Amino acid sequence: PCFSTHDKPDVRYEMKKKILINSPATGGRKRRWVWSFFEYAILIVLISAVTGAVVSVRAATQENKTEKTTTDEGDKNIIKSIEFVNNKSFKNKKLKKKLDFEVGDFLDPILAESGRRILTEFYQQKGFADVKITLDKAKLSEGRIIYTIDEGKRLRIKSIKFEGNKFFSNGDLRRVIKLKTRNWLLWPVYYNQTKVATALEKLRTLYYQKGFLNHRIEAEGRTNITFIIEEGPRYDVRNIYLTGNEYYDDKTLLSGLKLEPGHVYFQQQAEAQVDKILQRYNENGFVNPQVREFARFVPEPNVVDVEFKITEGNQFRIGRIEITGNENTQDKVIRRVLDEYDFTPGQLYNADLAPIQGNGKLEKYVQSMTLADQAIIKPVMPSKEAEDSLDVQVDIKEGLTGLWSPGIMVGSDSGVIGQFIWEQRNFDITDWPESFKDFITMNAFKGAGQSLRVALEPGTEVSYYSISFSEPYLRNKPTALDVSGSSFERWRESYDEKRTKGFVGLNKRYKSKWNRSIGFRIENVKVEDLDFDAPQEIIDVKGNNGLIGVNFGFGRDMTDNRFDPTSGYTFNASYEQVTGEHDFGILSGTVIGYKTLYEDLLERKTVLAGKLLGGTTLGDAPPFEKFYAGGTGIYGISGFDYRGVSTRGLQTHLAPGRVPLRKDPIGSDWIFLADVEVTVPLIGENLDAVFFLDSGTIDTGRYRAALGTGIQISIPQLLGTSVPMRFELAWPFMKDDSDETRVFSFTMGRLF
Repeated sequence: PCFSTHDKPDVRYEMKKKILINSPATGGRKRRWVWSFFEYAILIVLISAVTGAVVSVRAATQENKTEKTTTDEGDKNIIKSIEFVNNKSFKNKKLKKKLDFEVGDFLDPILAESGRRILTEFYQQKGFADVKITLDKAKLSEGRIIYTIDEGKRLRIKSIKFEGNKFFSNGDLRRVIKLKTRNWLLWPVYYNQTKVATALEKLRTLYYQKGFLNHRIEAEGRTNITFIIEEGPRYDVRNIYLTGNEYYDDKTLLSGLKLEPGHVYFQQQAEAQVDKILQRYNENGFVNPQVREFARFVPEPNVVDVEFKITEGNQFRIGRIEITGNENTQDKVIRRVLDEYDFTPGQLYNADLAPIQGNGKLEKYVQSMTLADQAIIKPVMPSKEAEDSLDVQVDIKEGLTGLWSPGIMVGSDSGVIGQFIWEQRNFDITDWPESFKDFITMNAFKGAGQSLRVALEPGTEVSYYSISFSEPYLRNKPTALDVSGSSFERWRESYDEKRTKGFVGLNKRYKSKWNRSIGFRIENVKVEDLDFDAPQEIIDVKGNNGLIGVNFGFGRDMTDNRFDPTSGYTFNASYEQVTGEHDFGILSGTVIGYKTLYEDLLERKTVLAGKLLGGTTLGDAPPFEKFYAGGTGIYGISGFDYRGVSTRGLQTHLAPGRVPLRKDPIGSDWIFLADVEVTVPLIGENLDAVFFLDSGTIDTGRYRAALGTGIQISIPQLLGTSVPMRFELAWPFMKDDSDETRVFSFTMGRLF
């Protein structure tokens, strides 16, 4: 537990909250529906700082209107000028930028000829399919490079048609080739032979993967392009067999195979089985196995035999492990990560975790756990102790682990929050500084892989101050120790809430991917500055409320990557028993599943994520420990305001004759949420589109649901960290009359 089951201490996940103001006319705080000028100004500055472009102007020492630059006339081996003749569509300056040389460079006839080819390819990409460019070789002896350009006609794609396709519709084929006649409905697309060839290859691959092994597809035309398709018959699978496998039998290697005799041959299913076979060998010490799949034609019509040809190679165990590059990080910090994944001397070399070509999951785990810029794990040579062993080198390129980071956070849940954070993520509690300078320059308390964080985060709606210490491998075992002290203040709807807390927790991870945890908290929750019409449930807890809690939890992480999951699931459940001023229990559980829907040619994945969450209080829990839904936090429902979905209490102390209303939230005894989200990569690895359906219910009111979309941006490597931003639009189509909604939500942080 952190603040409670519904308020976590990290303000980045703080659930949605309204800014309140005092209103004598209404006798209490009411929602301020618009932001202050200061908050809007901060938001505009942040967006400008992140997305604005910086234009640099380079001063020129001399302008030459004739597009001809000369150098020393006496040096014939130097390029004196670069000239273009008959270029009408592109200026000299633009064409010069495409070349790999410039005036003043050494004159190489071969390089000049390569420039002609570069310019030809450039023109062809821009739609000048018939361009002809010649190089005046006679002028090379004078140091002049002259290109004469016959541009020809620029060919615009006017139409794209398909003929002969029966199995796939025209729309399906258009989506596959991604060749258009216009971009963004306005700009024309010009003929490019390379793009047409790529589209043709995509069509051939599609038909082959779907079992049309004897198809013929050609492209005709340049402005009116027609793809002529002869689909041919679909081929079925007759027999499936393996060759070359000695270590595993056929049944083991073919387990889970989706291809079946008598069914259509799908190449993707065969390729997926190749990956499974390779994984089985890699996990058991075979560092370089090879598996090739063949669809072999047979005398029978329209059927093939499928062969998996296997070259097993040798099986190896891990010999010595040498760690290099870690000047500030102790060897044990890296070795204990390897130990957690059984990558230790004497074990079979797991080439699935650490493939010999690099960029494996274990390298990413080491990099993430040690905050390195890069981690490379590779076998270097057979071990001297045994021929069947491989010595391994783990090379670390250390990253930035200590930070003084002023910054700011803006969110629709939490308003504007200033940040001043000192953090050392490679902390060593035993490495005391020899001088105050060592402490300031972060040359002390460093090297053991621990983490110490001091955070001062005052805000317009929420303020958080904390100091926390974490040891991810207590006694070099996969057990995390977390110790923290914190102070938290937040405006609530009818009162102010202040929390002071100390926390100690242990979390043990197992090789079966299960984990269990125990945590202790001592906390004082102060409820003060109540509105005069605050509900009785809030009045009953006015003042200091001392709490002592012990939490037991367990869970399992079966995702493919615990830092960036694309398949698998996580499960967590916990129970906390609390005593002190109040006696109650909190039981909660969460299941999150991930599935890759699509992977593009750049290996970017479209991922489906689904979440189920449930929680209930046992006993008489105070309002500040109950459940509130809405917003973007753990108990968030997009489309609803922060704490906008809750049981509400009756107003008190009203003037005679006024009817009390159920206005301010007092929390719910139980909650259930069900969310689905699809993340689609847009640009690179840092800009994604999200589409989601959030839903849930509490102990009062109807079932709630909202449909929405948004974008999420992550700008990496800014002072060693990333800048997370998320913007959402959500439309609640199922709600209760007492709920408070919000269509637009966002969170964004900016370090500077």
